[in-house]
Order: sequence, then structure tokens, then C-alpha cells
Amino acid sequence: MNTETKKQLSDGLVLPVVEEFYSIQGEGFHTGKAAYFLRVGGCDVGCKWCDEKRSWNPDFFPPLNTDEVVERIAECPASSVVVTGGEPLLYNLNHLCSQLKNKGVLTFLETSGAHSLSGEWDWICLSPKKNSPPLKSVYPAAHELKVIIADASDFQWAEENAVEVNEKCILYLQPEWSQRNKMMDAITSYILEHPKWKISLQSHKYMKIP
Repeated sequence: MNTETKKQLSDGLVLPVVEEFYSIQGEGFHTGKAAYFLRVGGCDVGCKWCDEKRSWNPDFFPPLNTDEVVERIAECPASSVVVTGGEPLLYNLNHLCSQLKNKGVLTFLETSGAHSLSGEWDWICLSPKKNSPPLKSVYPAAHELKVIIADASDFQWAEENAVEVNEKCILYLQPEWSQRNKMMDAITSYILEHPKWKISLQSHKYMKIP
């Protein structure tokens, strides 16, 4: 990568885009809503059960011009975009969001919270990971907390994060896909005992859509 491209990447004028597509949100608060999805490459969190490991290495995805990406997003009938990864906060997202706002597009972020916030967001889904916990500064900004449950120890992790977010933050437990049959009973029982939590399912996988 040459010096000019590195500067553009630092300023958020280009981004290593893994994929972009128009689909239906399958998880969390916005389940069932149409949105444009922008997946950014690069992740230093490295969850062993990640279903998008192909996105971890940004070198596989040559940076695209952010303004051109914005134009494609703005053509989406839903006028909303979910920015996900990888870990999108590895990058400066100020330019992306400012251009999207100029187009009247709602901005939704999916993040582990392991890096500082950039960009202007209408909705932030914080999905904390044990091996790289969120920064304290990210918790207050979260609109929803979505904790992935792969085994019984994850319930305690969920509670540890729940005390960090603001009181209006919506709390979700989501079964890790490969463990969903094993953990579903435990999750439903836990929510019945602790009704501040809601369940989130990866409904897009059941529907077999992106």
C-alpha cells in the first residue's frame, strides 16, 4: 500500500470493503427491517466461532473509494445502512457517516467496542468479546447490548457488561450459531429468570438470506 492510500485510509476516504449488499436485518432490535449492509475488512478480536473469518485480514480487500460506496448505499430503498465487519472501528468512519448523513441515510453500527468510536450513528449495537473487551468510553453510547452465548460462562460475561451500559440500552442474549441447539434451553430459562434480557436469533440464517 503506497503512502497516499495509507493517508486516505487514515482519513476514511477509502475503506477495505469485504462486501456490500441489500438485505434484511436478521438480529437484534432491528430484526426484520430492510437495510444496506457494508462489511469492512480487518479484525483484531478474533473470536474462534466467528462466521466471517474471511474478513479478518484487510489486505485481502483493496480499499474502495468511500464516496462511491456512499452513492451505492444512498440508492438503497430503505435509506439505512448497517456497518459491520470484521471490526469497523479499526477505521476512521467520520467521513463515511458525514456523507451518509448528507444523503439522509440512517447509520447503524455493529461493533465489539474494542476501539474508539468515530462517526455519527443513529444506532449502535455493542457486541462485547471476552478476549478484547469494549473500551469504557463506548459503553454509554450503545443503544443495544448483544452478548453471544456459546457456553454457560457467557451469562456472567453478559451481566458484567450490562452494568456498564446506559439504563436505556436494550439487552439481548444471542445463541452462538453452532451451539444454538445446545444452549437454547439455557438461554430461554435465563431470560425467564432475568426478564431484563431479550433473546436475539440469527433469523437471516434460518431464512437462508445474506
